[in-house]
Amino acid sequence: MNKCFIVGAGDFFGLDVLPDGDDYIIAADGGYDYLERLGIHPDLVIGDFDSRSGEIPEHENILELPVMKDDTDLGAAVCAGFEKGYTEFHIYGGTGGSRFSHTMANIQLLANIAEQGGRGFLYGQTEISTVILDSEFVYPAQDKGYISVFSLSDASEGVSIKGLKYELEDATLKNTFALGVSNEFKGEEVSIKVDTGTLLIVYEKEL
Repeated sequence: MNKCFIVGAGDFFGLDVLPDGDDYIIAADGGYDYLERLGIHPDLVIGDFDSRSGEIPEHENILELPVMKDDTDLGAAVCAGFEKGYTEFHIYGGTGGSRFSHTMANIQLLANIAEQGGRGFLYGQTEISTVILDSEFVYPAQDKGYISVFSLSDASEGVSIKGLKYELEDATLKNTFALGVSNEFKGEEVSIKVDTGTLLIVYEKEL
């Protein structure tokens, strides 16, 4: 499946997954500078360019957004990716460091992607976050590190976690209690499933 790569102006630690020729690359505002340093030419540049002090890069395909708007630059980039037919999004430069609000906004963006039938991945320095809605996600047996599972909806029902140190079967997770925090891989394939609800899954890689 072809992927849409989006690079924003937040904290950036390189690309875990490299795009290939059939993938679509979007630079969101100051994310253009990160891609330029890597020698990667984006297919689309989008943003209000406030993180570049209003300076618009020289590019053949630019969508300039107003500074006063309802959506974020990364949200607009995801919309552009959906319009091109992409449903898998890899988002870099989307964690905010001292701007925790930006990180929270992009966790909500992952939920929005899931609501539209897509799958989004938000990359931090050591963690990769994704959101599932009434579905299942599987990690291969060779992955190492920690997994945390949080309910974004008031209650997520029919939650099953298999292959981790602490397993669950047909449980209910609530967004007021962190029952699923800091679980561990144990060398098996991992399945995380929810029948009804929205789950945030945070994979913290072992360094």
